[in-house]
Amino acid sequence: MSDILNQLHTAVVAGETDPARELAEQALRASIAPLTAIDEALNPAMEIVGGKYETGEYFIPDLVMAAEAMKAAMQVFEPALMARQEERQVLGTVVIGTVEGDIHEIGKSLVATMLSAAGFQVHDLGVDVPASRFVEQVRETGANVVGLSALLTTTMLGQEAVVEALQEAGLRDQVKVVIGGAPAGPEWAETIGADGYAENANEAVGVVKQLLGI
Repeated sequence: MSDILNQLHTAVVAGETDPARELAEQALRASIAPLTAIDEALNPAMEIVGGKYETGEYFIPDLVMAAEAMKAAMQVFEPALMARQEERQVLGTVVIGTVEGDIHEIGKSLVATMLSAAGFQVHDLGVDVPASRFVEQVRETGANVVGLSALLTTTMLGQEAVVEALQEAGLRDQVKVVIGGAPAGPEWAETIGADGYAENANEAVGVVKQLLGI
């Protein structure tokens, strides 16, 4: 790996947004292909960040900073990818959001970022998302994964409502439904007919890959 990519990798792991952006620009000026930078620096960096979170070395603020650093680099690389008419390998298409009545953002956004870093096309619907909006987006994008976040016991039923809405729309067999959030768990996932549960952003990537057989 080139010195620039080594530095970019280090900047993302350290959650240094401005250096990550500047190093991405340096990589392009050095004629390093955007896909090479993504595959050799950004993706491995986020895997390390996820591992540090799993072992307790990193906490949510560290994940947030690393995610922001990766986003800054990707904002540099994406126009270059389009100009070259290149595309990242897409492992699957994910529609994700926090269910209706719930406005918690951080956990959902971390999952979206980690899935994007792992090679998924992610459509983040934001917070307080009604079941009909999930259905509409799955139909529009042809998504094969739906991620549902709920941080309150009072909004958990919103996850069940989305599963039911997908069933009624004839889309349930098309998607794997993964839920998350403090009050949720494997038992709740089974109760509402979801396919899986993830406790955190790093675990979510593994669960989605497992469900898709990747």
